[in-house]
Formats: sequence, C-alpha cells, structure tokens
Amino acid sequence: MGFQTLPGAGREKGEGDRPWWLVALVAIGLGIAAVIAVNDLYAQVFTTVSRGIGVTVFVTVVGFVLATLLGLLVALAGMSDSQIVRQIARFYVEVIRGIPILVLLFYIAFVGAPGFVSLYNFLIGPLVEGGWLSALQVRDVSLMWRAIFALMIGYSAFIAEIFRAGFQSIDRGQVEAAMSLGLNRYQRFRLIVFPQAIRVIFPPLSNDFVAMVKDSSLVSVLGVADISQAGKIYASGSFRFFETYSIVAYIYLILTIGLSMLLRRVEKRMRRKGAGR
Repeated sequence: MGFQTLPGAGREKGEGDRPWWLVALVAIGLGIAAVIAVNDLYAQVFTTVSRGIGVTVFVTVVGFVLATLLGLLVALAGMSDSQIVRQIARFYVEVIRGIPILVLLFYIAFVGAPGFVSLYNFLIGPLVEGGWLSALQVRDVSLMWRAIFALMIGYSAFIAEIFRAGFQSIDRGQVEAAMSLGLNRYQRFRLIVFPQAIRVIFPPLSNDFVAMVKDSSLVSVLGVADISQAGKIYASGSFRFFETYSIVAYIYLILTIGLSMLLRRVEKRMRRKGAGR
C-alpha cells in the first residue's frame, strides 16, 4: 500500500517528472543574455569569444565522425574470426584508453606529426629528387588537424567498446536464424545486427559526442583558435578573467545542453519506433 503512494511508482524513476531543472537553466540563461545585451563589457567579451564557436564545432564534428568510423573498424576487428586481428584490436583499445587526451594531443602534435612528415618524405624521396614533388615540412601540417587526429584516436578506443557491446547484445539465435536463411556475413550485419544494436549504441555514443564538445577545449593548448583559446587571449590582455570565463562557460553550456536535449529527443524517438515493431 505504501509503495503505491511513492512518486514514480509503476514507471521508470524520473520518467514524467516536470523539467524544473530546464526551467531554472532557461531562466539563468535568459538573465545572462540580458546582461550581455545591456552591458558593453560583457557584450564585447561575448563577441570576441563567440568567434571561436565555428572552430569548436568543426573540430568536434570532424573529430567525432572520424573517431566513429575508426571505432567501428576497431570493434569489427575485435570480433574477427582471426585471433591475431582480435589481439591487435584489443591492444589498441587498452593502450589508447590508458593515455589522457591532453597527453595524446601533445604526442600527436609534436611526435606523431614530425614522424609522419619524415616517413612521407622518405617514401616520396625519388619523386622529390626528380623534381616531381616537393618535400613536406612539419609546419605544413596544421595544428588544427593535429588536434583533430588526436581527438579521433583518443575517442575511437571508447567508441569501439560501445560498438562491441552493442553488437554483442544481439541474441545469438537471431544471427543463427539469418545464417540458416543463407544470408552472408555482410547481410546479417546490415539487416539483423546493426538495426537492433543501434538502439543500444546510440545513448552512450551521443554521450561521447557531448563529451567531445567539452574535450575540444583542450585543443587550445596547441593554439587552435577555439572558444577556450579566444577566451584565454582576451583574458590575458584585458585581465577580465571573471567576465571572460563566465562567458566561455555560458557558451559551452548552451552548446552541450542544447545538443544533449536534441540527442535525447532522437533517442526517445528511436525507442518508440523500436517498441512499435
């Protein structure tokens, strides 16, 4: 009797709650927007810092797309019939997951990029000597792309584990039934495994996407002109640290919360479609 009077009984905890947290956030956001509109200092800070939004969005989207593709390949390699391929995939995942993103950024930028340039110049050496191509310089590899590749590698290991868990969540009997119908491996993956696994994969994958928006701020250590770098430059020149970093936090909150709400809506729609089948 007492359990029936508890709020949320008979449904998932938190399901159906009024989004008062969102009302509070919107009210605070509108208040800050009003301050920016009427205060010249905050307006100037916002204008300056917002110039880095495009770079932040570009680095995040490109880095995440590349990380997703690489993570999918690593996950498929980890489920390969070949033990050697599986061990290589596991080695990659364990090593990359153990390295902090910031360390990976420095390593790719100042070790990986020069190593790549040296290898590239070695491979095209005969063409350079023949005057067909010119040698590549380390400065020709932009810091933005070094940062993107570092985020790609860093996140691909985590995304690979998300894909692996999603694929392995599919009942083995369905795969065996598809095999009995004569479907080849690619057809089983495309028609049976992936459409069901994507509903399991999407929530943690979307969480990683939001996390990359925040972790993209680390690229400022390489001098990439994102939101954090724009704020750092303005604050160091004006000594307005409180105003600058308040606006930086405000912009990141708009990006992450807006993206989280959008992805949550997509997740609910996928869940409803899956329940209707």
